[in-house]
Amino acid sequence: MTLVSANTMVTGTVFCDQCKDGERGFFDYLLTGAKVAVACRGTDGTQTASGEDETNWFGSYSVYFDGSPDLSGCYARVVGGPSGCGAAAGPAQGLTLLFRMFGMAMYVVEPLLSEPQEPAGFCPNAPSLPSPTPTPALPVPPPTPPLPLFEASACPYGNWMMPQYKCYWRVVSPDTRVAIAFGPVAAGRYGMELTLWEALHGQGDLYRTLLREATASLLNSYNTLNFLYPALSVIDLMNRALVGSPLDALTVALRFRRANSGAFGDETVGCNFTPCRS
Repeated sequence: MTLVSANTMVTGTVFCDQCKDGERGFFDYLLTGAKVAVACRGTDGTQTASGEDETNWFGSYSVYFDGSPDLSGCYARVVGGPSGCGAAAGPAQGLTLLFRMFGMAMYVVEPLLSEPQEPAGFCPNAPSLPSPTPTPALPVPPPTPPLPLFEASACPYGNWMMPQYKCYWRVVSPDTRVAIAFGPVAAGRYGMELTLWEALHGQGDLYRTLLREATASLLNSYNTLNFLYPALSVIDLMNRALVGSPLDALTVALRFRRANSGAFGDETVGCNFTPCRS
């Protein structure tokens, strides 16, 4: 694991392309244990920088570089996968600069794909055994409406404080302790009694502001799988900020704030909240 002093981070996710169709679809899932390499080459073709990381439980990886190099010409690709979904890799993806300030930078990568040996049996084009008798054609079912968990959404901390949106709190509740949600490092900074609801009211102090934005990002990550940061990445970044310098804390707070406002690189995502049924 790279130390918190690294100034540039490249982050993204890897999906298992179960149907081997070369694109992310409904049947694909976030892949744990995939090895991702980030590589950069100079004008003469020689490798100028490289780094690797393995995806966590939520299919997320983070590769860190010292200093603030220009990684705009670099790419990320899957170089290894678990036995169930590591027979082949999808195409490499370029890096998109999310922000650069105070000598620090963050790049994001479009989702990468890893493929199994054969398509899953439930895939539309999966090979099947020949049938002795012809099967009558079935009517095509209507399109499946998007599931809320898969809809891209990003909501600022203020939305999470509104009572009409309380049904969007998933996995954790307003009474969940910060120490439980973020772990022992956060407990050392904020104590054992502070709740997530109280954390959303943080202001006037760098580390209370960091906690407020981190809490909103954690709630967003539990609300949709398409939030910029998976839940474990939110917790990891939060812990790195708490053990780092005040500049680290400020930088991470700004990252979370941008993500909560829907700034996903070149894409802008809105908040998908609608009032809950009483």
